[in-house]
Amino acid sequence: MNVQNPPLPQASERIESAIQPGYMSGFGNGFETEALPGALPIGRNSPQKCSYGLYAEQLSGSPFTAPRTTNERSWLYRIRPTVSHWGQFRKADSGLWRTAPAAEVEVPIAPMRWDPIPIPAESVSFLEGIRTITTAGDAGSQAGMGAHVYLITRSMEDEYFYNADGELLFVP
Repeated sequence: MNVQNPPLPQASERIESAIQPGYMSGFGNGFETEALPGALPIGRNSPQKCSYGLYAEQLSGSPFTAPRTTNERSWLYRIRPTVSHWGQFRKADSGLWRTAPAAEVEVPIAPMRWDPIPIPAESVSFLEGIRTITTAGDAGSQAGMGAHVYLITRSMEDEYFYNADGELLFVP
């Protein structure tokens, strides 16, 4: 079957979306949305040739040992494959953000209290403003925790935060 797809639209062109506004009801159900009409393959997940020259990638949210009926996953159809972005990132300085075990700090065997953290003189974004208060356990064994506070005196511009392998809860 030879299917001809229209070229991807230019940024200046108006795109008519195939997404119908409304509520997608249900918990644990499967949903489909597409930005361009005909972008999703019908009745299959990973076709040999995707519409619009897109790449099919599966994002798995379950361990590979989970039964097929309980697998959580998303199929993504992207302009460029994820691996084409690798090598374009650099490790960021963690500043005052620590992970357990924080061996560089000796914890006294006594009750502790902390004074309020002073607002820094320099401007700090969310990433620069994280301050670890305490850690416990060991992140390498996936057992433990860290408690942090954060200070923000400027907006994040040309930077973002992405956490691919941790559980975080921020309470403003």
